[in-house]
Amino acid sequence: MSVAFLLLALAGALSGPPERNYFVFVASEGVDRIQLVRFGPTGASVERGFRIGLIPTERAGPHGLAVAPDGKSFFVSTGHGTPYGSLWKYGTADDKPEGRVELGFFPATLQVSPDGYLAYVVNFNLYGEMVPSSVSVVATDQMVEVARIPTCTMPHGSRLNPQGTKHYSACMMDDMLVEIDTRKLAVSRHFFLRKGQERGMDGPIVTTAGAVSHTSHDMGGHGLEPPKPGDVSCSPTWAQPSADGSRIYVACNKASEIMEVDAATWSITRRWPAGEGVYNLAVTHDGKLLIATNKRGQSVSVFELASGRELKRLPTKRKVVHGVAVSPDNRYAFVSVEGIGSQPGTVEMIDLRALATVATLDVGSMAGGIDVWKEE
Repeated sequence: MSVAFLLLALAGALSGPPERNYFVFVASEGVDRIQLVRFGPTGASVERGFRIGLIPTERAGPHGLAVAPDGKSFFVSTGHGTPYGSLWKYGTADDKPEGRVELGFFPATLQVSPDGYLAYVVNFNLYGEMVPSSVSVVATDQMVEVARIPTCTMPHGSRLNPQGTKHYSACMMDDMLVEIDTRKLAVSRHFFLRKGQERGMDGPIVTTAGAVSHTSHDMGGHGLEPPKPGDVSCSPTWAQPSADGSRIYVACNKASEIMEVDAATWSITRRWPAGEGVYNLAVTHDGKLLIATNKRGQSVSVFELASGRELKRLPTKRKVVHGVAVSPDNRYAFVSVEGIGSQPGTVEMIDLRALATVATLDVGSMAGGIDVWKEE
């Protein structure tokens, strides 16, 4: 056991309940609900909630969720539609809708640029043909799609570097990491992640027939299917830049590994084992920890980035672990868990000092997109 781990455990043992309130938005795809969760000195509770969608009898399927940098609005992608999904904008103070724009097939993960002007949404195309999809870029004031950038098959995990100059996504079916230059709104580089064939390439992606070898198709559970014997695919589900943007961490869902790519040299610098079916990633704002949700493993892993060592693996209350967001003070990680069947979803609060789950709260079923609004 390392000195760093002992210090973290000691700090946790001496810490008590939160001294402030943390407010977290979470989207529940199974019941079309958006809920605001409060976690503070008195525990965890649902502050308020509302139903998203245009027609009560038609499922909207909220999937991705992101709060704007100024905290005044938040955005939700709805994957279902006839035939396309949408991006919605709401006020954080009152949940009032402020705009909506139709995007591609099954818009999923999203993030707002550091200046707040643009939202980047991957069109995951969950139920469509096995063809290259895209990343939609939306002007957040007017809620107008200003660009739709072709990338590759089933893009997921939309994240920007802290400078806002590069956007990263991972394509599950092409074993690929894709970088977009946000100044040109075009693909600048891509990286093949399949074990034994790893290589980085400059320029746009070649999409001619046979150019990309698809991994086995896991459309039903996207991330729940274990690898078959001899399968060396990565099947990436997330691309997370480091706190300074110098590294990109990729969750290889099939391989249950995390790969580290150097942004300057565009080469793999490290890879290490992760939990079963590692799915989504988040880094603490100080750059010290990486939190990973393990979708097949019913757990959350906390890694020390300096060494790549797993400090703790925490079991979750329910199965199908999904998203994770970190509080601005780096104290807590908030994890969404979908649940199965008729179960509700769950938000789990992890104390990153104690390396322990300190609270759980039931929310709507299939809890997925999650982001921290504020602390006070």
